[in-house]
Amino acid sequence: MTLDLFAGIPVTDYTAALPWYERFFGGEPSFLPNDTEAVWEMSEHRYIYIVQQPERAGNALVLSFVDDLDDRVTQIARRGIEPAQRETYDNGVTKVIYRDPEGNEISFGGAPW
Repeated sequence: MTLDLFAGIPVTDYTAALPWYERFFGGEPSFLPNDTEAVWEMSEHRYIYIVQQPERAGNALVLSFVDDLDDRVTQIARRGIEPAQRETYDNGVTKVIYRDPEGNEISFGGAPW
C-alpha cells in the first residue's frame, strides 16, 4: 500500500509567500494545483504545500526528520534564511526550527545515530 503524505501551511497571501518558500526549499514548486496553492515534493510520496487561507495563516507546525540535517541547514543558510531556534535533546536528537514571515513553523530534525 502506498501512502502519500501532504503537510499544509496556510498563508495570508499566496503571491507574497511563494518567493520565501522557493528560497527556503531551494527551487520552484513541484506542481501548482491551482492559483493559490504550491506543492514541493520533499521525498517520494511526501509533500509540503502552501495554500492561501488567511483565516488559518501563521499556525502551521511541520516537522520532517532528515538524515542530512547539517547539510540542509547549511544550504538553507546559503539562500539567506537562518533558523529561528535550534534545540538538542538529551537523547542527541536535534531540531532546527524555521519560521516564515507569518509565524508558520517549519522544522527539520535529525538524530546522531
